Parts: sequence; structure tokens; C-alpha cells
Amino acid sequence: MPGRVALYLQDKHGIREGMDYVRYAEERGFEAVWQAESRLVREATVPMAAYAAVTGRIKVGSGVVNNWTRNVGLLAATFSTLDDLAPGRILLGIGAWWDPLASKVGIARRRPLQAMREVVEVTRRLLAMERVTFHGEFVRVTDVEIDIVHGDRAPKRVPIYIGATGMKMMELAGEIADGVLLNYMVSPAYNRQALAALAAGAARAGRSVEALDRPQLVVCSLDRNREVALDRARELLTQYLGQQPHIMKASGVDPNLIEEINKVLTWPAGPEEIRRAMHLVPDDAVQMIAAAGAPEECRAKVREYVAAGCTCPVLYPLGDDVRLMIDTFADGDH
Repeated sequence: MPGRVALYLQDKHGIREGMDYVRYAEERGFEAVWQAESRLVREATVPMAAYAAVTGRIKVGSGVVNNWTRNVGLLAATFSTLDDLAPGRILLGIGAWWDPLASKVGIARRRPLQAMREVVEVTRRLLAMERVTFHGEFVRVTDVEIDIVHGDRAPKRVPIYIGATGMKMMELAGEIADGVLLNYMVSPAYNRQALAALAAGAARAGRSVEALDRPQLVVCSLDRNREVALDRARELLTQYLGQQPHIMKASGVDPNLIEEINKVLTWPAGPEEIRRAMHLVPDDAVQMIAAAGAPEECRAKVREYVAAGCTCPVLYPLGDDVRLMIDTFADGDH
């Protein structure tokens, strides 16, 4: 397959159904599947294990776990365990989470850059099978290691990707991560700003932005019925613009439109509120920040993200025919 492409799964499909889609994506040449963990609906590592167990080549990543709710020792042990199941195929995507969800479960996301720096450093050292003592502001471990008694103690090859949206976190990703998982619900123009921030961070570490992998989540609402495809994307877009401040800021959508949406939506928003608000969102706003429409429209939009610096589109299928979406991108022409 000439071009790289990956699959992104949230909670639209049952886990066993997702396992079938991942097997099919592997057959069709997709390089990875990334499992979401965002709202309080589905944690990432259980489905990751399921996908890894029924495949033999495709990489399996978290897209993304957060750096607040898992102790760093457990985080490293979890991804070490996943690597036992699928050696060399596991990707650790980690993000800073978002409010108001974090605050509603008792997490105060103060100094997120420092917290992320500490978690990434200690997790990487533990996965390298080091015995670690580290007394930071957020991470405090004393003389700990991945304590493998029976089995291979070789360092784990688990690349760490930071799921960054804001430019300060983007710079940090450029400095310390193996790659960045770029967000969805943004326009290709956003990528130019993101690459500049990544380059600034990479320069601090003495490397170039080209050394960083840059997969990007892309909403792909593909249907032979164009209007159905646009409405599916419009519904998701409305929900995110009304409830997730970091997406609102990065999206590039007209602030006046976001203000109108916020007059209708509360958090958490019910289906009726979302339906009322989505009528405010025009087609051009949908197609600015999502691959939505007929198959050729979706392919053309994904090409825009690749041209703007994405190294591997990670496609989130909104349509009912997931295999159609996989087939549409399987030949790498995007």
C-alpha cells in the first residue's frame, strides 16, 4: 500500500464488532488501529488487548489514555503487559484529558505540561526495564521496576505518542515524545501551526520535526448518500464544539457559531439538545474540519491533511458501512 492509513475506534461499535473491523483493516493493509478513551464510556486497554489477540501484524495504540488517572507504575505495567501479548505492535498514546470532565471526577489539571513531562519520562524508563527513583512534583517513585520474574526482561519497544491539541503541549511533544497524535475536528490549516510548534520543541532536543511521527485523527463520515454522511458528521461536530473547550479553540470554526451552539447545549448534552443545536451548523463548517460526504470527497479531504503534515491519517468511521470506508482508503491513494 503506497500510503499509510490507520483506523480509529471509539464506542459506536461493540468490542467484538470492532475486532472484526480490525481484522478486516489488517487484511486490507491498514498499519494501525487506535482505540479512544475520552468520555466516561470505554477505557482503551481492554479493547486494545482484544484487537491484538485476533491480529498478527497491525499495530494497536491508545488514542489516548490520560496522564492523571493511572499511577505511572500501573501505566507502564499495563503497556508492558500489552507488549507481551503483541510484541513490537503496541503504541502508547497519552494526553492531558480535558475539563469539565476531569474536574467532575476530582482531577485538578494544574501545570499539565510538567505533569506530562514527568509521566512520559518515568513511563519510558520503566518500559526500558530500568530501576527508577524519581521524585518530581507529580510523579514520585522510589526504587521501582517492571518486576518480571518469569519471562523476557528485554526493554519494551513501546513508542510514546502525546495526544496534543494546544501549542504548548505540541512543543512538549516535539521535545520529548516519539510522535504526536494530532487531534480531529480541526482544519488542515491548524496543522501548519502545529508543525511549527513541534519543530520548536524538536529543536530544543536537537532533532528535526521530520524525526517525529505525526498520525492524525480524522473524522470520516463516508456514505454514498452525501446528505446522510454530512448529517452524521454535523451531529458529532456539534457535540464536540459545544462541550470540549480545547476542540472549540483549535477547530477554526467561527466563534459566533460556537457561541450559538453553546446557548443550546449544556454538559453533558442529551440527544434532543444536540439535535436542536446541529441545525445551526452549515455544510461548509462540517467539511472544513471533517472528511464528510461521498467517497471521493472524503479521499480529497484526507489528502489535504496529509499535504499539511499528517504522516498517517487515522480514520474514525461514522458511517454504518465501516468496510466501505476501509475499502475506500485501502489502496493508499489519499
